[in-house]
Amino acid sequence: MKAVLDHVGIAVASLEAAVAFYRDALGLEIEVTEEVESQHVRAHFVGVGGPALELLEATSDTSPIARFVDRRGPGLHHITLRVDDLAATLERLRSRGIRLIDEVPRPGAENALVAFVHPASAHGVLVELQQKEHGG
Repeated sequence: MKAVLDHVGIAVASLEAAVAFYRDALGLEIEVTEEVESQHVRAHFVGVGGPALELLEATSDTSPIARFVDRRGPGLHHITLRVDDLAATLERLRSRGIRLIDEVPRPGAENALVAFVHPASAHGVLVELQQKEHGG
């Protein structure tokens, strides 16, 4: 299993305020804007010359991002590792006793399949595994 850092997710209370910092103050470019209806989030991917920053704002009180911001405030939410074969990666992790939040891949941003590894098995970090539409 080869994995590459794809992006770092940052939960924000307001995309407008976050964009004012990352784009307007720092001069970074918003490369992709997308709403992921199944997760009740709006996402802006910010280019930083390598793995992107994903700014995440809840669109509903039931969103995992809304719960995160309510409990912990805005900040680092997850890291995303891109893999070639998500189903095989999940099976490999399961066989090693790794605790998964998602047992099967589900649709994510940018037409990718995603699954999350529980922070308890990843040394306190929420890890999103991602397979792009046409493989890694």
